[in-house]
Amino acid sequence: MDLDVAQVRAFVRTAEELHFGRAAGTLAISQQALSKRIARLETLLGVTLFERGGSGARLTDAGRRFLPPARQTLAAADAAVAAAVGTDRPLRVDVWGHLYAPMRTLAQVAGRAGDLVLGHGRDLPSVTDALLHGDIDAAFGRVHPPLHAGLAHRLVRLEPVDAVLSADHPLAAEPALRPDQLRGSVLWAPGALDRLDFLHQFAERFGIQDRAASLNLGLTHFLEEVARDPHRFSLLPADVPLPAIPGLRSVPLVDPTPLYAWSLLWRTGNEPPGLAGLTAACATEAGRSRWLEYDPARDWLPEPPTHHARHGDERR
Repeated sequence: MDLDVAQVRAFVRTAEELHFGRAAGTLAISQQALSKRIARLETLLGVTLFERGGSGARLTDAGRRFLPPARQTLAAADAAVAAAVGTDRPLRVDVWGHLYAPMRTLAQVAGRAGDLVLGHGRDLPSVTDALLHGDIDAAFGRVHPPLHAGLAHRLVRLEPVDAVLSADHPLAAEPALRPDQLRGSVLWAPGALDRLDFLHQFAERFGIQDRAASLNLGLTHFLEEVARDPHRFSLLPADVPLPAIPGLRSVPLVDPTPLYAWSLLWRTGNEPPGLAGLTAACATEAGRSRWLEYDPARDWLPEPPTHHARHGDERR
């Protein structure tokens, strides 16, 4: 019995999505084409792999047994292709979260990470689609749930976040601020908060009721809008270089200190050549520069890390 890799891939993607339409979209094929591939695979195996329903699909017992070796089959097929075409092509890495300057972190590891080609994704959903379609090999930015089942990620860096506000803001002269002291201020966001998970989570956690959105035309334009209004504030990682804008103040946040989490993201079962070098370079720099220090008694994260982070007394 010879398995068709395209049929196996259709099965695995549907098992991850549990929805034929979404699975077809991630493979860039029609739902009809995906259904035909799975039907042919079921005919070949002589078993039913999915129970179809109006709201999606469920794996049968046979489908659950078939899924782990099916994933191994795809990994072996992808490895065979990589061996045939060679491992010397650049690793295609996309980024998102541009206002928070992800390139600063990649620049610190690029020299040790091998040959990289960097892209400029728009947001996590668009980067997710690019990964699932094979347009890129890995991505770098802030990961937050729900994350597609076909993707894996590794925490790379935790950055303290400062409040940026107008020099005329009533709290601008403070040497440091607690996040809850900003409750009477307006959180200025570079877009709708439902698409900016970190700012949304911050506002919910610390009771920031007044929120307003701007058009994202770049960091300088955004911060000029903050500086013009004594009631506004926003958040930026402490190490992001600020443009020379008159009337702009950056104040550290403490008790707790919000941390912005950067992660590497890639597609499971299809680790490209070069990914190991990039993750190793990030781990080396994280140890050298203390990127992953986290103390739950002192710091705040929307999704606290479960591994890779360690406690420490200093961060910067």
